[in-house]
Amino acid sequence: MAVTDEAAAAEAVADGAPGSRRDLPALHGIVPILLTPFDEQGRIDAESLRRLVDFTIRAGVHGLGIALGSEVYKLTEPERDTVLRTVVDEARGRVPVMMNTGTQATDTAVSYSMRAQDLGADAVICTSPGPAPAAEVRHYFSSIAQRVDVPVIIQDTATNHVPPALIRSLGEESANIRYAKVESAPAVLRVYEAVQACGPSMGIFGGAGGGGFLQELRRGSVGTMPWASIPGPFVEIWRRWHLDDVDGARQIFDTQLAPVLRIATGSLGAGHLLHKELLRRQGVIASAHVRRPAEQLDPVTWAELDEVCAALGLGAHA
Repeated sequence: MAVTDEAAAAEAVADGAPGSRRDLPALHGIVPILLTPFDEQGRIDAESLRRLVDFTIRAGVHGLGIALGSEVYKLTEPERDTVLRTVVDEARGRVPVMMNTGTQATDTAVSYSMRAQDLGADAVICTSPGPAPAAEVRHYFSSIAQRVDVPVIIQDTATNHVPPALIRSLGEESANIRYAKVESAPAVLRVYEAVQACGPSMGIFGGAGGGGFLQELRRGSVGTMPWASIPGPFVEIWRRWHLDDVDGARQIFDTQLAPVLRIATGSLGAGHLLHKELLRRQGVIASAHVRRPAEQLDPVTWAELDEVCAALGLGAHA
């Protein structure tokens, strides 16, 4: 493919235009979940957050998420507003911003969703309340969809699973429920099941850190919502995949993503620390502080992180 043709094709993919592997919905591609930077006293570091937003957008991402990977469940309500306002302001409309508004209570999730829309979120991501009867899950998502105009993204997780048939029926019942982030285990299979159940009426994103990204693309996902620490390789894999360069996409995954994804963390809190440390070493955020409770990395894992960072040129420990 000539350089000019490749550039045009890549631009078409970015715009969701026909001519790639499939026509893409409005929300698609690489939507990293931003980490919330704190200073050493545990206060939100807005300057680092702004640098992180710019870092990811300059890498070519298609959207930004504020969700579980952002420690959103550790934020007070005023802090939730601060983080969302900061991200929306720094994004300046360059990419859509999506905010997790899920809670264990329907009324609270509705309130959070309305507030996120008022503050400029382009979509809301809602974790299912669970475990709960299917009728209550249906009422929860329908109630949210009725009170906001922005797209509602169903988040399926290992602890809050939403079956594919329920995802499909919720989409059929509500005009603005058109997406799901599917990451319950085994994530690749669950993405496939959701794509098969919902067809083209629902955009199915992968998640779970992006470990199954290529397999999920093969199975019809419209993108992934990974950690925000190394967005560039995810964007390049997406670009190559939609230019039918599957071998090139796999090479990028194997050489630039897999070494990081193989570092075992064992918990979400340790994942926060790992990926914040990667961002700190790249000079994006000032501190890798994670709000407690948070699991620490053991000495062997720290050594493995040092090795990976040295190999990939991601910065030194000190």
